[in-house]
Amino acid sequence: MMASIFSKIVAGEIPCYKIAESDEYLAFLDINPLVKGHTLVIPKKEVDYIYDLDAETLSGLMLFSQKVAKAIEVVIPCKRIGVMVIGTEVPHAHIHLIPFERESQMSFMNPKLSLPKAEMVEIAERISGKME
Repeated sequence: MMASIFSKIVAGEIPCYKIAESDEYLAFLDINPLVKGHTLVIPKKEVDYIYDLDAETLSGLMLFSQKVAKAIEVVIPCKRIGVMVIGTEVPHAHIHLIPFERESQMSFMNPKLSLPKAEMVEIAERISGKME
């Protein structure tokens, strides 16, 4: 089986706009975000379907996501941080954390943003700087 693009990011073969990392999890900005601050959180262990993760990894993923979401909402003005799991785009379990003002911003039918690299770096650094 080929390594997923997320496993290649974990291995450092593909760069990312890193927000936070632990031994087991990684959070980084979505390169095709729905809104500024749209972040992906993944277990480093490559498992295709989120509900195939063992209970400890799944609960750890949610707790790690909570810390990331708290940092995002300090940096990005929003009503809430939405959580979306679709899981078909990349065969590696992942959670989308999407800051929103209106629920309609949570739709993957919306056009994606294309932000300049410098802005992505700045957003990632700002959110990362708020991690507990």
